[in-house]
Amino acid sequence: MFESLAAIDSIRLNFSEGGLLYMNITLACIMFGVAMEIKIENFRKIFLYPKSAILGIVSQFFILPALTFALVIMLNPPPSVAMGMILIAACPGGNISNFISALAKANIALSVGLTAFATLSATFFTPFNFAFWGGMYVRYYQQAGHLNIPIQIDFLAMAKTVFILLGIPLIAGMWFAHRFPKFAEKHMKRIKITSILLYLSFIAGALISNLEHFTHVIFPIGLLVLLLNVQTLSTGYMVGTVARVHRADRRTLSIETGIQNSGLALVLIFNIFNANGGMAFMAAWWGIWQMMSGLLVAWVLSRIKIPEMRFSEVRVKSDR
Repeated sequence: MFESLAAIDSIRLNFSEGGLLYMNITLACIMFGVAMEIKIENFRKIFLYPKSAILGIVSQFFILPALTFALVIMLNPPPSVAMGMILIAACPGGNISNFISALAKANIALSVGLTAFATLSATFFTPFNFAFWGGMYVRYYQQAGHLNIPIQIDFLAMAKTVFILLGIPLIAGMWFAHRFPKFAEKHMKRIKITSILLYLSFIAGALISNLEHFTHVIFPIGLLVLLLNVQTLSTGYMVGTVARVHRADRRTLSIETGIQNSGLALVLIFNIFNANGGMAFMAAWWGIWQMMSGLLVAWVLSRIKIPEMRFSEVRVKSDR
């Protein structure tokens, strides 16, 4: 099924030290902008919807990685691509999930609370999930004799990298917003938009500089990204449906579980996994595709009317 990806395990992308520095700074700027919006009251919003919040955390950090591992075993892509899929599932929600939730007429307060929790807890959950499920995959394929590339998973090294590239900008952004609230409020959107544009320019530059590799793998990689995206978006919605939460909450769970921080995945791939081609192509195409699919899903959902969240509205008003 994926014969054209046979040589992808051995590909190492063309990338300079300057490009790596640019990528790291770009992610730091994105997380700094995200952190400027994180406030203590965002976490209070989780307590307004405790059942849905718990479902969102379980769906994103426990169920999704497990289902992605099962998908990898079922599809049997090349090992580097499989590890890229597992890494994507291990990353926290993307920074555009709140925007997509608003377009989809989902529960925005729940979305903001889950994004804040996921972003701050990613310094533990991302390396933990990748080490656990990635390690299980490595052991599985070593036993099966199919793993033909060495992929070492060091939990502590990965946790340290995630903290430096994710945790420090988050702490700095939250402190800056608290220390200079007027400046943060005035320039917050501009900083976020600029950082996202810089990130997209990095992805475009990386793909262009490695175009000779990308053109050969775009269709099979695109198919894998599509299948993984269907799974991620479906996971949260099905969890909410089984638990019988409000349909607006189901939309939020779908989006928060379905939108991953591909920027963090790329940074980890280039800093820890030596720009492995299979992993990098998965993460780069994921970053582009999830924006398009997220906007499409939001457009479709926005045209499906749902009852108002009367109970939630009462809770919000009573807190005020």
